[in-house]
Amino acid sequence: MTITSVSSITSSITPCLWFDDQLEEAAHFYTALFPNSSIGHLSRYGEAGPGEPGTVMAGEFTLDGMAFRAINGGPMFRFTEAVSFAISCADQAEVDHYWDGLLADGGEESMCGWLKDRFGLSWQVVPTRLFELLSDPDPARAQAAQAAMLQMRRIVVADLEAAADAASGS
Repeated sequence: MTITSVSSITSSITPCLWFDDQLEEAAHFYTALFPNSSIGHLSRYGEAGPGEPGTVMAGEFTLDGMAFRAINGGPMFRFTEAVSFAISCADQAEVDHYWDGLLADGGEESMCGWLKDRFGLSWQVVPTRLFELLSDPDPARAQAAQAAMLQMRRIVVADLEAAADAASGS
């Protein structure tokens, strides 16, 4: 038996998304929303099938520098909230951009900064300020920010800060 040291193993983990038949539409939707994004190779069915000739079978795209693979695998499997993609946002404008963009044309809001886009994929749209407030050294401020967040759908930074400030008497 040969033992390979961990330091000599190279690995690249790439999320692979299973769509029914919307891979190409989803790739265009996501790459238009995120900066530093592009669609790579799209493999299309030929005459041998099993899909309709010319339709996308599989593909690759990059969202804000992160590589994704995807397939049009049919309706057997659906996305669930068990897997989501978190977007760390610098400010409220960025939260609003991604929140509104991902909800466009049929997305669904959830709670605490979570949503599903029109393809059923779950996202967490979270301002970095939330993490700062949740780790505030004053436990009352951190708990007040958490309580405020638990009541929100879209995370609103000003409301988080107001709740934290009220807890500390600021």
